[in-house]
Amino acid sequence: MLVLLWGLEADSPLAEVRGQLELLGVPTTFVDQRRLLETEVEIVIGETVAGCIRMGGESINLAEVSAAYVRPYESVRLPEIAAAGPESAAWQHAIHFDDILASWSELTSALVVNRFSASAVNGSKPYQLERIRSLGWSVPETLITTDADEAKAFWKDHGEVVYKSVSGTRSRVSRLRAEHTERFSDLSSCPTQFQQYIYGVDYRVHVVDDKVFACVVCCSADDYRYPANETPEIRGCSLTPDLEEKCRKLAAAMNLPLAGIDLRCTPQDEWFCFEVNPSPAFTYYQQMTGQPIGQAVALLLANAAPESCSMTGSALTSDLYLAKD
Repeated sequence: MLVLLWGLEADSPLAEVRGQLELLGVPTTFVDQRRLLETEVEIVIGETVAGCIRMGGESINLAEVSAAYVRPYESVRLPEIAAAGPESAAWQHAIHFDDILASWSELTSALVVNRFSASAVNGSKPYQLERIRSLGWSVPETLITTDADEAKAFWKDHGEVVYKSVSGTRSRVSRLRAEHTERFSDLSSCPTQFQQYIYGVDYRVHVVDDKVFACVVCCSADDYRYPANETPEIRGCSLTPDLEEKCRKLAAAMNLPLAGIDLRCTPQDEWFCFEVNPSPAFTYYQQMTGQPIGQAVALLLANAAPESCSMTGSALTSDLYLAKD
């Protein structure tokens, strides 16, 4: 058994899970993006997936990996690689390395938290919202448009409206106000998502396999992640068994062993789901509530047993990929 971690050493969730695995005495290996230029990876694809990672004098046999927790940033954004530029050997090495290890994470029979294919749904907020709705959740009425008149009509119909990014790029959720009408002409070159404002109390729910960690967020800001002069109050709480199970089924349907689910409960006790985060920064909530989320992730990884790989040579041609300059 070997657990592979991939990302930056300073990343808080990754560091927390790494620490918890060490406390459990679980053998781990850390693929540090800061050491990318001294790291090589190769995978061989046939009836099974094999390969290795070499970092300096260390070699990691990927066939021994039973589970992986992957939170890499785009390697070309590392300062030394970004400075070298797209035509450099360093840039090309970074692209190839990311592609190859990401491919391994899709093809391996090891448990991966979370596979990039499952996380990709978050790249389109409208698509993810439709998936959430199809799984039985209430979602806000939504308009995506480049037409200022449509946006104004939607605003008039719903009274209170928020706007946000359409893509997976993090953006601040803000309520529309009179002064924003001056910027409506920008819509023609920037598709924007508008949503009916839902009054109620925010909840963040972390699902780790079958474990559910819920917390209530008390904050008057439109987006509690950007509370201005107010400090959000975040407390651990319990959900009803039915609601917990609904959260488990939502995460499972999206193939996410770890998920951060954003909910809001209205005064009429109707639960709306806004988003499912496939790579949640759970340490923020853990610090506020004392919930052992990182420990749960570590236990999930530690208890993973690799399943037999179902791929055959006829499905994937055996080949060798090597990330070298």
